Amino acid sequence: MREDTRSRIQEIALKLFTEQGYEATSLREIAEELGVTKAALYYHFKTKEDIVASLADMRVADIEELQTWFRSLPKTPETRRELVLRYAAKLTNPRYLEVARFMERNQTAMRDHPKIHRMREVMLELTDELNDPGDPLAVRISRSMALFTLHAGKWMSQDKKLTDEEINEAAIEVALRLMEP
Repeated sequence: MREDTRSRIQEIALKLFTEQGYEATSLREIAEELGVTKAALYYHFKTKEDIVASLADMRVADIEELQTWFRSLPKTPETRRELVLRYAAKLTNPRYLEVARFMERNQTAMRDHPKIHRMREVMLELTDELNDPGDPLAVRISRSMALFTLHAGKWMSQDKKLTDEEINEAAIEVALRLMEP
């Protein structure tokens, strides 16, 4: 029950942060939208920053889980391919797109948030791990771009003629080509 409430708070906060802006949204507004008192909201999150930190922590945990798995195996084309597929699967979580939209619309407010910095760092660590020390720069860039291609595909959802499945399949196809140039 507690996790359901936390999840609902995150969902409402993301909606309001995206629609109104992070700075313009208060905890009072989040509580009102949820239909709870501010005290009830404080039980789960003391500040807006705590809500953002919880979202970033979820993303970091997803990436660290992939890193742990990837580090346990030899760096082969097969494991790199599987990493792309596992990463793509994580991006199908609807919460991912909500968080991405929130961050895109609130870049200034999030620029110095320490948990957002950690999220960026762990993503860069993952892209670094895709490569061997002697790999040429073009290969390293290509492999890094493979993961970012999966993110870029999410913005294609604005094209109403395409389904999410079509977009995901195309993004994975391009990412796999970039993974082994």
